[in-house]
Amino acid sequence: MNKKRTSKSTPKSRATADVPYSVRDKAAVQTFWGDAIAHTGIAELRAKRGRPKKAEHERKEQIALRLDADVVAWYRKMGGGWQTRMNAVLKAYRDATI
Repeated sequence: MNKKRTSKSTPKSRATADVPYSVRDKAAVQTFWGDAIAHTGIAELRAKRGRPKKAEHERKEQIALRLDADVVAWYRKMGGGWQTRMNAVLKAYRDATI
């Protein structure tokens, strides 16, 4: 029976050749890794998803609002950002009446 080896064993003398300290010397290990920052989990490494949180005064409030179909169609026809434009018009009206 022929056994085919797919990989060679690494000799023990070469296994730690690239380590700049003696792995058996606890003081040398502590000295080398003394300034390292321990990571506290995978959560801190993951990218945050979604939009960043806004300040309390910048947040929008979601409401249900009934508008005439022709008004909504006119704003939608103006393209993307139509809700933001509608909000700006309402703000301008508010500021003009105060």
